[in-house]
Amino acid sequence: MSGHLEGKTIAVTGGGGGIGREVALASAREGANVVVADYGVTMDGSEPSSEVADSVVAEIEGMGGNALAVAGDVSKMEVGEQIVTAAVDTWGSIDGVVCVAGNLRERMLFNMSEDEFDAVIAVHLKGHFTVYRHAAAVMRKQDTGGSIVGFTSGAYTGSIAQANYAAAKGGIVALTRSAALGLKRYGINANCIAPVANTRMSANVPFEIEMGEPSAIAPMAVHLMSDAGRDITGQIYTVVGPRISVWNQAEELRSMFAEGDEWSVDAIADRLPATIGTEEHPTFAELEKRAKQIAEAKANEAGNA
Repeated sequence: MSGHLEGKTIAVTGGGGGIGREVALASAREGANVVVADYGVTMDGSEPSSEVADSVVAEIEGMGGNALAVAGDVSKMEVGEQIVTAAVDTWGSIDGVVCVAGNLRERMLFNMSEDEFDAVIAVHLKGHFTVYRHAAAVMRKQDTGGSIVGFTSGAYTGSIAQANYAAAKGGIVALTRSAALGLKRYGINANCIAPVANTRMSANVPFEIEMGEPSAIAPMAVHLMSDAGRDITGQIYTVVGPRISVWNQAEELRSMFAEGDEWSVDAIADRLPATIGTEEHPTFAELEKRAKQIAEAKANEAGNA
């Protein structure tokens, strides 16, 4: 290790397992003091425990690092404050936060309950806000500023059976880009990682996708918090196995103008298709491809029967 985070204090939500655990361990190996924040619940939110966070703390201490555990519901404002306060009270600063904590309540939109929607928005989106808000309040007063790393997903562009998750992940993108815009003057950078990795949240994906291991995600999180990555802000990076990709920034592509002060419905219907048209959602093409592959596989099975 090269000490990329030497002397820094980093907090990781969801740090008790999967990607969060790998980020916490990698941060410690790079010289950081680490707050491991994890409530240790099952995917449906039951059986809360601090054991997973304590276990990662023991691993870090076993390799000679410094760490402490914070257990609590990250969707609560007081827990976000507790995470940041624990870092400052123990080591004197909060130099980076990485928000990995998440959950799933998979359901088609027309069957989704209010509780299933609220639970996912609370842990993912509000769980980012509670930490961002309290970390930013401290970082803006530090001479060294700080780094914010959010975790989104390619699902933020839309999801068939995870509208709640997609909405939360889209909100995280907007929240993080807003943080990048508002906090740059204080020496704080803010970015998102969209990971693809073998975790318990990806275990139920009903089709084959490009996949890597959780350990492959950690180096990018470390880089974005290191001095070498501090000029990077407002970005989304996909990380999967050996591949890192940067996402585009949302922008208007084409425009059309009414002949008068405003449009009529008839004029829009007449000119929209040929003038500015639409942009194809990439998932539709992917779904058609998968449907074709499934149909071909079934045809082959029937032919060989």
